[in-house]
Amino acid sequence: MSDSPAGRLQALFEGHRLTPTQRRIAHCMVRRAADAPFLSSVELAELAGVSQPSVTRFAVALGFDGYPALRRHLREVAPPEPGTVEAKDTGHNEYQQAVLAEIENLQHLAGLLADPRPVERAGRVLAASRPLLVLGLRAASSQARGFAYFAAKVHPDVRLLDEGGSMLTDRVDAAVRAGATALLCFALPRHPREVVEALEYARAAGLTVVAVADSAFAPVAAHSDLLIPAAVGTGLAFDTACAPMMLGRVLLEAMADELPDAQARLEEFDTKAAARGLFVE
Repeated sequence: MSDSPAGRLQALFEGHRLTPTQRRIAHCMVRRAADAPFLSSVELAELAGVSQPSVTRFAVALGFDGYPALRRHLREVAPPEPGTVEAKDTGHNEYQQAVLAEIENLQHLAGLLADPRPVERAGRVLAASRPLLVLGLRAASSQARGFAYFAAKVHPDVRLLDEGGSMLTDRVDAAVRAGATALLCFALPRHPREVVEALEYARAAGLTVVAVADSAFAPVAAHSDLLIPAAVGTGLAFDTACAPMMLGRVLLEAMADELPDAQARLEEFDTKAAARGLFVE
C-alpha cells in the first residue's frame, strides 16, 4: 500500500463492510485526499452527492464517534503533501481543471505503484493463463480492447469479452474448458450489473479475477481476487480514464516480463509487419 495520503486513506477504509453510499463517500475522500482532512461534513456530502447524515453514519461505521473525530484522525494520518496539483484552482477554466484532475489521478497511481508487488503478482497470474480472458463492458470496453490488442502481441491466446448478453457466460465456459485460469476485468463507472454477475460466475468457475477499477470500493471488489484502483476524472460530462489506461499498460509490461518468449514474439511481428509494408514509417 502506498504511503501517500490517498494510500493511507484507502488503508483506513479497507476491511470495513461499507454500504454503496458509504463506498461512494470513501471513493470521494480518496480522490480528494489532499482536501479530505479539512472538509466539513456538509462539504464532503456535497462532493460525494450524498446526505450529511450519511457522512456521519460513514464515520461511525469506521469506528469513530462522529465525523469530527474522523476528521481529526485524518489530519494526523493523512496530511496533505506539498506540491499537490489542485484542480480547483480558480485561475484555470473547466477544461484545464479536467486535465489537472487527471494529472492528480496519475500522481495517485504513481504513489500506489511505489509498491510494485500487486502489479507483479497480477503479471504472473495473467501470463500463466492459457487462454487469458479480458473483460470490459460499456464504458470500460475501450480499455479492455486496447489491453487485448497489445497483449495478443506477446501472449499466445487472448480472448476479449467486450459484449454482454447470454453469450458472455458461454465464452467464459469455453475458455475454462480450454485451460484458462485467469480473467482481467476493467471496471469503470457506471458499473454494469452484467460485469458484477460475470465476475461472480468466473470465480465460481475457478478463474482468478484481476480487476482494474476506479476505486478499491467499486462494486466489483467483492468478486475480485486482486483489485488495483485507478481513479477516473469526473470534471467533464463524460468520465475520463487516463489512469486506468496507464495502469493497463503497466500490467501489460508486468505480464510481458513473465513471458519468456515475449521479446521473440514482438520481433517476429515487426519482421512480418515490415515484409507486408503494414506501417508507413
